Amino acid sequence: MLKVKIQSGGKKILYKSFSVAVKYLIDSKKLEADFMNLEKIFNVRFSELQKKNFLSDKKYTVRAVNSSGKPDELIIFKVKLDEKFSSDYFRNQLTGFISSFENEEIKSLHIFIPDFEIFRNYFKSPEYYYQTFVEGIYYGSYSFNAYKSEGKKRKDLNVFLYAKNEKKLNASITNGNIIMDGVFFARDLQNEPSNNLTPQIFSERVKAKISNNNTSVTVLNEKVLRKMKMEGILAVGKGSVNPPALVVIRYSPPSEKKQKLKTSVLVGKGVMFDSGGISIKPAQSMWEMKADMSGAAVVAAIIYSAGKAKLKVNIIGVITAAETQISGASYKTSD
Repeated sequence: MLKVKIQSGGKKILYKSFSVAVKYLIDSKKLEADFMNLEKIFNVRFSELQKKNFLSDKKYTVRAVNSSGKPDELIIFKVKLDEKFSSDYFRNQLTGFISSFENEEIKSLHIFIPDFEIFRNYFKSPEYYYQTFVEGIYYGSYSFNAYKSEGKKRKDLNVFLYAKNEKKLNASITNGNIIMDGVFFARDLQNEPSNNLTPQIFSERVKAKISNNNTSVTVLNEKVLRKMKMEGILAVGKGSVNPPALVVIRYSPPSEKKQKLKTSVLVGKGVMFDSGGISIKPAQSMWEMKADMSGAAVVAAIIYSAGKAKLKVNIIGVITAAETQISGASYKTSD
């Protein structure tokens, strides 16, 4: 598993041992000239076969060794601005690229982000453009290894980003860190096996993670739900030995309470395991039913990230946490 640390490389580039530089070239009439120029700048030599393949329509990446070791290697990606290109391009490309380093001994990665002006028609702002790079790097580093002994060993990878507007790049890195922390929180909950994520455990984990940054979590247990006559959620959880709960999350931005801010309400479905009850689901897809709480995980993660980002909006999250199991007490379709 990779543990990435993303930071701005600044104006001075310092290559250490086991480092790789990454450049992007636009597929245009200048491609060959730009490609040859990188050979000189990075002091690398590409074979004639590598050149021919990269300059054709068949190859979109090339990798070479730097004899001076600064950096150790150079990787060039060719970007084609055709009808298939979208604002997801760098996010998706880096997801696959970063994950490939899990089995390599690379310690630092230096990524040179192309000028925003080239992609102005595809991205709403430079900040969002830069942020897609940050998100892609984090997506590529994620792995759920909680139950693997080797999963506890995380390999550090320092990623340095270089862009024309360093101030906006730093803002994008900060924002990307907050967003992806929330994404990882949601993914960890979604990947957790249901025997280790009952309604009670889910509620406890959410409360432990979120109860700060002007955010509060209230958990209504089965006794309270009965008193409130919340028959829907009680019926869903009747067949399980693990009682249901209703989780209410509230976020209000700091020092903004007296102002009239909009309030958004998010509702998340949190069926920790959905067997289907007496209308039992097919065996071949049953294993997927632990993911029926994904809506709840996303709502919790959104409010967690909102609190860290100090967004100027009031948010209320309502999460139903329950299990549908089969027993003599299960809800019947005619009830």
